[in-house]
Amino acid sequence: MQKIKLNILGLSVSQSQSGAYALVLAEENGDRRIPIIIGPIEAQSIAIQLEGLKPPRPLTHDLFKQMATAFNIEVTEIIIYKLEEGIFYSELICMRDEKQIIIDSRTSDAVALSLRFNCPIYTTEEIISRAGIVIEFENEQGQEEWHQSVSDEPLRGKHEYEKYTSAELNQMLNNAVNDEDYEKASAIRDEINRRKKE
Repeated sequence: MQKIKLNILGLSVSQSQSGAYALVLAEENGDRRIPIIIGPIEAQSIAIQLEGLKPPRPLTHDLFKQMATAFNIEVTEIIIYKLEEGIFYSELICMRDEKQIIIDSRTSDAVALSLRFNCPIYTTEEIISRAGIVIEFENEQGQEEWHQSVSDEPLRGKHEYEKYTSAELNQMLNNAVNDEDYEKASAIRDEINRRKKE
């Protein structure tokens, strides 16, 4: 089986399903993208890790990582191995005492865990041929605009936090994390990062 490495391009609000999010995976050595519809809880877990936020208590995927580490289990890679009726199927490839263990997983959970274990995500040529899309741009500005719409779209209003000072934003970010309101924390972090780029 020829494996194709995928990178996480970003998250955006799903245009096709209310309350859902689109996780976009990009072919590492190519132009194809795979959009995967995922639920808000998994999107939040992925966004928190992408943003580098530290929740005061472990989320489900953090707990899984802690348990796996406690029992000397390492997730070494993720493979999206099947696409059936619009649903992607994934496996966690794990190692324990030099023995390989394969665990079936939802793709959204697998991606959230790949971020925590810092392991690669792969798929097959067959799947990326069927589900992959190529985004063509007429100019570099169009490409930048599309990338921002996918990766920088906050989980709440895009410019909701523009009116606050940087100090206020940092305090609000700490409060949101402590209150475990990770959607709000992600949106505030997006505004802080936007200002740093200016």
